[in-house]
Amino acid sequence: MKRRDFIKTTLAAAALSVLPQVSTAANGGQMKILVLTGSPRKNGNSNILADNFIKGVTEAGHEVVRFDSAFKEVHPCIGCNSCGMNGPCVFKDDFEFVRQHIVDADMVVFATPMYYFGISAQLKAVIDRFYAINGQIHRPKKAALLMTYADNSAEKESILVNHYNFLIKYLGWENVGQIIAPGVWPAGAVNHTDYPLKAYELGKSLKLA
Repeated sequence: MKRRDFIKTTLAAAALSVLPQVSTAANGGQMKILVLTGSPRKNGNSNILADNFIKGVTEAGHEVVRFDSAFKEVHPCIGCNSCGMNGPCVFKDDFEFVRQHIVDADMVVFATPMYYFGISAQLKAVIDRFYAINGQIHRPKKAALLMTYADNSAEKESILVNHYNFLIKYLGWENVGQIIAPGVWPAGAVNHTDYPLKAYELGKSLKLA
């Protein structure tokens, strides 16, 4: 079977086998928000943005869980297709936490430094493992990007931003904000900017439906 036909068949089967997601926010309750971080530095700049975003969403009354990819065991996808894009992965590791929380999440937030013009390897490994739950997460959600990098170039940052944009477009998710902090290299440098405040305000601005 050709890959394009396989994907169509898998998504169709997933749509029949998985009950439609009911957003808790749509019912007037809390939004369920999953924050995925990618920095291997505990006090790294993108982690600081994540901290502030989480503070904001918590104060706004939402439910938030965090997964620090760099400090978890997540095996890279090996393309074996054992999961069929909608089933159990051959690797039993910390990705099970992501699987548990992302399906019912109303929003997914990606917090990452830019490493060699892309998402950090640790977070990219998590995103690649989305393959095994593609049929379950290929449905409307909100998304946001919290990004830091040492350079200061709109052209260079656009590579990572475009990756994020195409990812959420493919998944059918809605972007609700991008906080991009350039010119921050040493750990904690972002604290001397207004970007932590912007991340906090983004989180605080997410209203209960």
